[in-house]
Amino acid sequence: MKLRLVPVAALALLAASCEVGPNYLRPSAPVPMQYKEAKGWRVASPRQAGANQNWWSVYDDPVLDGLERQVDISNQNLKQAEAAYRVAVSLVQQAEAQLYPTASVSGSAQRSGPLGRRTTPTGTGGFLGTQNQFQLAANVSWTLDIWGKIRRQIASQEASAQASAADLAAARLSAQTTLAVDYFTLRATDEQKRLLDTAVVAFTESLKITQNQYAVGNAAMSAVLQAKTQVEQTQSQAIATGVARAQLEHAIAVLIGKPPGDFSIKVAAMPSRVPVMPPGVPSMLLERRPDVAAAERTMKSANELIGVAEAAYYPDITLTASLGVASTMLSNLFNASNAMWAIGSSVSETVFDAGLRAAQVEQARATYDENVASYRQTVLTAFQQVEDELAALRILEQQAVAEDATVKDAREAERLTLNQYLAGTVAYTSVIIAQTTALTNEEAALAILQNRLTASVQLTSALGGGWNAAALPPAADTEKMPGEKNNPSLLHGLLDLF
Repeated sequence: MKLRLVPVAALALLAASCEVGPNYLRPSAPVPMQYKEAKGWRVASPRQAGANQNWWSVYDDPVLDGLERQVDISNQNLKQAEAAYRVAVSLVQQAEAQLYPTASVSGSAQRSGPLGRRTTPTGTGGFLGTQNQFQLAANVSWTLDIWGKIRRQIASQEASAQASAADLAAARLSAQTTLAVDYFTLRATDEQKRLLDTAVVAFTESLKITQNQYAVGNAAMSAVLQAKTQVEQTQSQAIATGVARAQLEHAIAVLIGKPPGDFSIKVAAMPSRVPVMPPGVPSMLLERRPDVAAAERTMKSANELIGVAEAAYYPDITLTASLGVASTMLSNLFNASNAMWAIGSSVSETVFDAGLRAAQVEQARATYDENVASYRQTVLTAFQQVEDELAALRILEQQAVAEDATVKDAREAERLTLNQYLAGTVAYTSVIIAQTTALTNEEAALAILQNRLTASVQLTSALGGGWNAAALPPAADTEKMPGEKNNPSLLHGLLDLF
């Protein structure tokens, strides 16, 4: 009997060694030797978060820190991405279950007899012409993964789960980045309101001076009306900032998962320091960007599906075994004489499918090529974003220096022009022009500071926000088949049935 089992055992052992389809090698991607926009630029405030710190800690803002910590807890988009990751993990577990034998237990009780006949008691609890049948059996079925179809499916699902984990990290970083940008924009709005309120106070003083001069006949009514118009116009601009502030506050509330009606942020000063995260070596970016990691894992998943499609060309081999009891009387069902067993194997192979499998293989290969292109485009976009923000920070830093000098000169011109007006050497129109110029330049300096802070946040985000691909959940060793190499006793136990 053992000799007859050799072919079956050989088939089972073969399942541990064969696997069709291409092995995955990460395709190359265009990586520059250095960042062009960082060349020759000495960052004024280089700073990077510590190993155990969040990336936004470099801004030293307790309010921002408190808001950012709520994103991971309450943001509904993140909860959606987290649920998608759990779905991907469950798909891995479903694929892994296919590697193991399936065991089931079945039982039946049946009473049968002829129709249209009279039956008489037999004295044994039954009637002539009727029959009872009781059965209880345990069944085992195992589809051997000889060609690696299931292992490829597992590897594909594991890569998809890792891509989903990277998508979750990317969604988290995106929400954190959006919140930081909205927060600094809100602080810039507060600072703009302060500038305008301060200007209203200064313009009101100028209005009083003009009214006094008009009262003694040293100024015309037109000068008074011009001064009054300037005050009212600036007041209107200060009030208008409330719209932008309210909308930013509402946006931040939604980002941290709170109803806008139950959330508010107190007015505070605008940060004046702009920290810049060192960009590091360009090749490191491939491991620091969650979207790049997601694209790479998606590519890996598509590569494994090529093997799944190619495995369809090969036959499916299934081993079966059953052990049970059967009797016409329930009282002696478990007698040894009523025991029965069965073992067997089956092979199925498609001989004609009108090109279906060939088309599925071609589809899998085309999908892989599509993902390769998507991965390379994601890498290019990542480098573009880093270069964009480096250029913005470099140029805006230079612009800030020039604008600060302009603000200083404009304020001095405003002071001198007002003195000249009081001395009667210039018309009030000159005062209005000087004051408006000074206010405009102060607003321009504020806008530059806001843009620098935004570029700082965007650069940190473009560099991955401190994330690393090592944070992805590890994939199982799918080269070892559970139930075969990892647990030979299971294989040997099944073969012993033969």
